[in-house]
Amino acid sequence: MAMDNTRPNLAVAVDIGGTFTDVALVNRAGQSWRAKTPSIPSDPSEAFLNGIRLALEQAGASATELDQVLHGTTVATNMILEGKGARTALVTTRGFRHVLAIGRQDIPRKANLYTWIKPVPPVPASRIVEIDERVAAGGAVLEELNEASVREAAEQIRGMDVEAVAVCLIHAYANAAHERRVAEILREMLPDLAITVSSDVLPVVREYERSLTTVLNATVMPGVTSYVAKLEQRLTDEGATPPLMLMQSNGGVAGASKIRVAPALTALSGPAAGVVGARAAAEACGITDIITVDIGGTSADICLIKDGQIGLTQHGAVGQWPLALPMVDMITIGAGGGSLARIKDGGLTVGPESAGARPGPACYGHGGTEPTVTDAHVALGQLPARLLGGRMLLDVEAARAAVMRVATPLGLDLETAARGILAIADNHMVGAMRVVSVERGHDPRDFTLVPFGGAGPLHGCALAELLDIGRVLITPAPGVLCADGLLAADLRSEFSRAMAIAGAMDPEATQPIIAELEQQASEWLDVEDVAAEARVIERKALLRYAGQGGEIAVDYAADRAIVEENFRAAHKALYGFNLGAPIELVTLRVHATGLAAIPPIVQLEPGVTPEPEEFTAVSIGGESHDVPVLDRSKLGAGAVFSGPVILTQLDTTTYVSPGWRGEVHASGGILLTRGEA
Repeated sequence: MAMDNTRPNLAVAVDIGGTFTDVALVNRAGQSWRAKTPSIPSDPSEAFLNGIRLALEQAGASATELDQVLHGTTVATNMILEGKGARTALVTTRGFRHVLAIGRQDIPRKANLYTWIKPVPPVPASRIVEIDERVAAGGAVLEELNEASVREAAEQIRGMDVEAVAVCLIHAYANAAHERRVAEILREMLPDLAITVSSDVLPVVREYERSLTTVLNATVMPGVTSYVAKLEQRLTDEGATPPLMLMQSNGGVAGASKIRVAPALTALSGPAAGVVGARAAAEACGITDIITVDIGGTSADICLIKDGQIGLTQHGAVGQWPLALPMVDMITIGAGGGSLARIKDGGLTVGPESAGARPGPACYGHGGTEPTVTDAHVALGQLPARLLGGRMLLDVEAARAAVMRVATPLGLDLETAARGILAIADNHMVGAMRVVSVERGHDPRDFTLVPFGGAGPLHGCALAELLDIGRVLITPAPGVLCADGLLAADLRSEFSRAMAIAGAMDPEATQPIIAELEQQASEWLDVEDVAAEARVIERKALLRYAGQGGEIAVDYAADRAIVEENFRAAHKALYGFNLGAPIELVTLRVHATGLAAIPPIVQLEPGVTPEPEEFTAVSIGGESHDVPVLDRSKLGAGAVFSGPVILTQLDTTTYVSPGWRGEVHASGGILLTRGEA
């Protein structure tokens, strides 16, 4: 994809989830078409193509007209979470065989100190081989690489029946020469295996995180490489010629060539795409400060965006494994539409267990009997039984019966139990929302809440009320926002260099490193064919107070005083205080961005709120009320309405609570405000 900042004639984005594959197609004029098709876990590439065909059919276009193809995938994520990646071996410096087993001294935040058991490393000691070499922290060679030991290691690996090899040598971030030579020898002797080195994946300090990330990258490499190749072949067979671009965890896209080298970069691509889409929808309404909550069937992903800037972290995780790659700073909890309500120790609990896609909530009629969050909505009437003009029918009686399974033992009536289920789920999410806002020095009342995902708009008003947020934005297509986010994503990559020894910043030492990183960034942008006017290069410095175990990224400048003042301001905002300790520079980083060519937003025609075509009974405050049901597609710009009201559309349902007023923005978003007549 030539990133020349010129709008493509036709671009398609495909986001594959566990239940549905979402597709967004847009042309140069900003016209869009969306499609949903069932995901096919046995062959995700088939659903990928099915979705593209459906969208093209709606637009009356063919695959040969596509100029951009963007994709968000959970292939790498699922491999890591399910432990189904390739059987992998690890090559490391002699004496460091047990780095993965030792790990870190901390335990998960919610784990019991006395019962928590450290997870089994993804590569056991029996598949870790050591070689003779040693590089100092400053990059000086203390012991030359013994190539005979490397060849001996290759012979050992040959007998291990593995598909991939990770190479992580001590201090390779400071001097990668030995690591790269090891890779050359392994590729020569083991040509059928996938080989990955830490200096290509995560060239930074901390051997545990670097080793683990490199190993996880190796385990997903064969599967992701095969998957990407299959996608490219399917596109070729359809006559589509543009290069395939894939979403990364950092909120940007990258070409398939980069993803083949570092497939772990896609580990959280789906949630990242949703955040990018939420930011774009908010900016179309003139809003830059938002809290996003993506509520699917199993989980909820929460992120805060200030001044339009999506924060990144290198302290993220996938399942039980820390993954020290740049990723969108968000929190994920087990709360979604399929979260199960159960009685434990005499009390009502909700999640993190989920009914999944099958059998799913009881109201879906697929054999589920346990109550879920979705069943609670149906039992209260907030999710109507007849959706989309009757094309989708929910089993209300099954939902009510499921809720009564927890109501009866607790001595509660149906409405109280259903409201209890929703209140527990909402408070789980509010707790996570406080972590990204209040605990980081932000007042949630200063932000607009953007709920999305299939279940998000059902919870928007309730979550906002719990946080005293006065405005909620319902994006034009909340259920397929991750696909929309792909279309709004920039091309993005990071280039890092750890300092040999953490200490006070020395501009004479840092300037040559920054220049080298900028050169690497420019070369990558050349490879991706990004035009000069679409390029943005940002310099960052990762600093800490002496004695701290984590760094904060701030803007880099050649003036030490400016950089340290940037750090103090960031530390104060994040933690509420500063220390008198010396400030240490740990890592330098350059962000390379190729700005996406965002198509113009089609403005809605002015319109008034139509008369409701039907009413549905909703239980509010212990009484049944006839609430209007509106087809969102019939609402024009400027249309207003007051809650309670239910809005239906292809990809989601929105419940607007009493006391909220809605107005349709010209961009297609709906702004809900609280306490206005």
